[in-house]
Amino acid sequence: MKILVCISVVPDTTSKITLDNSSSKINEEGLTFIVGPYDDYALSRALEIKEKNQAEVVVFHVGPVESDPLIRKCLALGADRAVRINGKPTDSNQIANEISNYVKDNPFDLILMGKESIDYNSAIIHTLVASSLNLNHFSPIMKLEILDNNHVSILLETEDGKAEVHSNTPIVLGCQEPIAEWKIPSMRGIMMARSKEITITEMSSSSQVNFKSCEIVETKRKQIMIESENAETLIDILKSESLI
Repeated sequence: MKILVCISVVPDTTSKITLDNSSSKINEEGLTFIVGPYDDYALSRALEIKEKNQAEVVVFHVGPVESDPLIRKCLALGADRAVRINGKPTDSNQIANEISNYVKDNPFDLILMGKESIDYNSAIIHTLVASSLNLNHFSPIMKLEILDNNHVSILLETEDGKAEVHSNTPIVLGCQEPIAEWKIPSMRGIMMARSKEITITEMSSSSQVNFKSCEIVETKRKQIMIESENAETLIDILKSESLI
């Protein structure tokens, strides 16, 4: 079994986001970046499947050279090799096209990624990839089990609750907790990651989005404590602030 895990690199949730006034884009100076938390869940489940089913796990990322340390961390966790498409993508279609183009030349049984990134939260890349490749697709999934080489069982979160679904492979899945426990790289894994391959190629698709401007609106918190028995007071405040 071959598993492709697509990862995003996003600002740490504790980082303070500011804008560069000269470009109206996010100021990356001083920001700490991490692998997207939902992608971490996808990778962790892929590694569990690898341990049980002797699968090959390949990490895939579209981004600049600055992402390499985080890719190495994924390799230290147990991924076999990695592919990085060099460049800074600007929209979801661009990323999805790069994933699809790679998979068309390199077929996989499972294509896993987080249900969404935590910076833009678009939650559409897995849908775009599945549509381009004409594959089955489900998201967000909370459980993934391998039935045999050609079939999987998944637990899918729905608007009404949960649904258990059996599907054939290949398949594209958007993952979330509690599909697996996050992994911590061991010292042995860190040492082995240094010799694992990261294949680097240039981007093949151009952006379909022309970025114009961005604005972050600062909001002032009222910091008003209202006791539960005074719910009508809260309603009056919301009405006066034109919030409802």
